[in-house]
Amino acid sequence: MNHDQNCASGDLSCQLQAISGAVKDVAQNCEGDVIALLALLRHLEMLHKEIRDGVFQENLPTNRQRLYSLLRDIESEGGWPYIGRMRVQALLANLSEAVSNEDALPNYTHDVFNIDHSLEYSREQGTGNREQS
Repeated sequence: MNHDQNCASGDLSCQLQAISGAVKDVAQNCEGDVIALLALLRHLEMLHKEIRDGVFQENLPTNRQRLYSLLRDIESEGGWPYIGRMRVQALLANLSEAVSNEDALPNYTHDVFNIDHSLEYSREQGTGNREQS
């Protein structure tokens, strides 16, 4: 029986390596396209959630001995699997570093209601002159 477990774990290892290689290939093909890379990360997170909430929970141990074995494995093999998200502050820090490294950034304005302040100034001046008359 131990031989069967070794074969199964060897097969699992090969399958995990194939998955890792495929994900790395997709990431490399998306290099330079941050939207595509974000989609890849979202997809991996979705897969993690599907496995955790589906097959994993359905196969949780039903007795104390198996639960203890699972908890011991989790502790010895590096803890609970977790997919961390980049914090917005880290994203902004990376963005500010990239912006400071740029020599010439285009000066875009996103003001939808573009107000001509010189026209307002002219109106104020005209009103002021009328009040003084």
